[in-house]
Formats: sequence, structure tokens, C-alpha cells
Amino acid sequence: MILDVLIFAAHPDDAELSMGGTIAKLTSAGLKVGIIDLSKGELGTRGSAEIRKKEAQNAGDILRIVVRENLELKDGSLKFNDEYLKKIISRIRKYHPQIIFAPYFNDRHPDHIGTSQLVKEAMFFSGLAKINTEDSERIQTPYRPQKLFYYMQTYEFKPTFIVDISNYFETKMKAVKAYDTQFHNSESKEPETFISQQIFLKYLESRAVSFGFKIGKEYGEAFYCEEELEFDLIGLFKSAERK
Repeated sequence: MILDVLIFAAHPDDAELSMGGTIAKLTSAGLKVGIIDLSKGELGTRGSAEIRKKEAQNAGDILRIVVRENLELKDGSLKFNDEYLKKIISRIRKYHPQIIFAPYFNDRHPDHIGTSQLVKEAMFFSGLAKINTEDSERIQTPYRPQKLFYYMQTYEFKPTFIVDISNYFETKMKAVKAYDTQFHNSESKEPETFISQQIFLKYLESRAVSFGFKIGKEYGEAFYCEEELEFDLIGLFKSAERK
């Protein structure tokens, strides 16, 4: 299957938390979107790998993505090595996305940093003919996506662009809450974590409100690109409301 957009995440729920509104916006526009989780999140304090797998499937259904894979790499050890690199290259070559997303390269969680490095290098090396990968025992052909965009997790950055998710924020939060074990639940007996605090979901909303305000919208999600992007000045006039 050829995808328009492929998102790489260290753990199940990372993509939903960081860019769930953007995913919903893309799929609502008819684009084919996939998520590749590198690990099962088996080191997570709450829930289990088996439960998070089901939660991830439910969240993906809410966002209407067409592909969700888990590479089952070792949680807590998502650092650069040739084995991990080739697995990510293989997925890029398999799905031929025009755009890929990865975690921002500086973050609180070391796995997010490692995933960012792996995806950046995989994007480049996926275009080299002398790097061989296979899928279903077939040699894959070189392919390189057009752009790599980074999404925001714990640490903030000055965005390259902000996506208006005003019409999709509720869908994002529904997908986030599909991870029932990971977020606040007054009936849960599991230990509290950074993201299970009752205030965390309010923080998530306030961040979306803050970035939305910067572009004159109700809710927004921020992204970063290391390369210059073309700006469609004429399109700005076409999309503006004429009074």
C-alpha cells in the first residue's frame, strides 16, 4: 500500500498526543496515513504491552489511519544501530510516503531522541541503491520521501509551521483517551506517572489553545522542519475570507 504520510513514534500514544489533530485532519481530507510505533511501550509504569496494543488499535480507528505497525524494538533502548536503521528504511520503502514525521530531536525521553535520529538517517539512506533491504523476501527499491517534519512532545521549540486543528481537536482527545491505562482514571490503582496526573490533559489542551492563538485559530499543533519550505503567497489570498 502506498501512503501519503507516515508517522514514526517511539511508543504507542506518542503520535496521538503530539499530532492527533493533524492526523485526523489529513485522513478527513482523504489522505492515506500510517503510524509505525517502534516499541510496544513494555517499560511503561501503567498498563501492559498487550493492553497498549489494543488501545493503539482503537486510537488508530478513531483517527481513521489505514496502517499501524509495531516494529517491536526494545523499549528503553531506542538508539542508533544498523539493525534498527534497516527496519525503518524497509518501512519507508514499503509505503513510499511523500511526507514522514518523527519526534523532535531534543526531548525529555531518551527514546524520543533516539527515534528522531533513526528516522532522520533512515530517510536519507532509504534513497541509496547500495543499501539493501527486503520485504516479504523481495528486494526493495530505493525511495526517499520529500520532507521530514518533527512533532512536539515534552520540550517545546519555535515552530516552523502550525496546523489549525480546531475542527479536529475533539477527535484528537478521543484518540488520546483511548489509551485508558495511561491517563488519569480515578478508579485506577496503578502508580501515578508524568502523563497520568489529572492536570496533564488540561495541559495538553492549553498547549493546543496557545499554538492555535498564534495563528488566530482555536486549536493548533506545532511542527519543525530543518529545511526551508516554500510559501504559497497566492494561496493565502485565495483562502482568505474576502469581506
